[in-house]
Amino acid sequence: MKLKEKKLLLAGGTAVLGLFLLISILRMFFPVASGHARTIYITIPRSASSSSIGRLLYEQGLVHSAWFFNFFTRLKGVDGKLKAGSYVFSTDQSLPEIVNELVKGPEGGYIFTVPEGFTLKQIAELLDREGLVTRQDFLTSSAGDNFDYPFLQGLPKGPNRLEGYLFPDTYRVGGNASAHEIIDLMLSRFNQKLKEMDYYRKVEKSGLTLHQAVTIASMVEREARVDRERPLIAGVILNRLKRGMPLQVDATVQYALGSQRAKLYYKDLEVDSPYNTYLNRGLPPGPIACPGEASLLAAVQPVRTNYLYYVARPDGTHAFASTLAEHNANKRKYLR
Repeated sequence: MKLKEKKLLLAGGTAVLGLFLLISILRMFFPVASGHARTIYITIPRSASSSSIGRLLYEQGLVHSAWFFNFFTRLKGVDGKLKAGSYVFSTDQSLPEIVNELVKGPEGGYIFTVPEGFTLKQIAELLDREGLVTRQDFLTSSAGDNFDYPFLQGLPKGPNRLEGYLFPDTYRVGGNASAHEIIDLMLSRFNQKLKEMDYYRKVEKSGLTLHQAVTIASMVEREARVDRERPLIAGVILNRLKRGMPLQVDATVQYALGSQRAKLYYKDLEVDSPYNTYLNRGLPPGPIACPGEASLLAAVQPVRTNYLYYVARPDGTHAFASTLAEHNANKRKYLR
């Protein structure tokens, strides 16, 4: 190959490489998904750095590269001007649009999400981490404040009074919202859901009280990992109640211990608490977590079977059994 041809080939290769790099850089500015956009709720913690914000945005699928986000904000000179708070972004927003919103700051207050199965204490810790209200203010308000909702009538005041009645969902609140206002918002959402699900009629038809239904739903929420099993687990709980058998629900022991443990030991099952369903027959005094809609419905619309036992498989599903012998066989198979 002649020298001139080699130079032309080299120049062509350089041009192609340059074009590739240019396209790659330009791609960083475009939306991650322009066709099927998703809405993403995201909270930027206080004192978060540009690099940590970039990682958070990348993990949520909002930017193509955490490194390029950090580079771009430094290039624009706004890396120290990104504001904390809750935002609603879309995957069809470009990088400059997202950065401009972060510089401008959140609109309409803060957004926080309470996952299904959270306890009062976990909600309090979540809100404290987000800088909305202190953990202690939230727990004090939930224990002693007055809230005018029919489903709370007759419940004694105390630290666990509102357990199970704060609906797990995504909320937007003002920056100066008090603990009382946040709790009232969550109770209002629970009240709204009861009406949407026609829940009072379903509860009456099931033969349970509302408090019993929410208590069963909370156990289902903590025990189930897949939606299709929620009505089955509710059915097992109700079958054991009808037979006067102790429920022996591990999640109630975890609640009594005050921690979510991956594994319980025999000594844990002896904890002296009315919530320990290994030692006490019947339902615990109240809910042990905040159930979502699927678990609430499962409690009043269980699958009717002869199952009295279940054991968790490694994949998170459960093996159900009607007899103790079947149950023991399942335990030998799946609990190793």
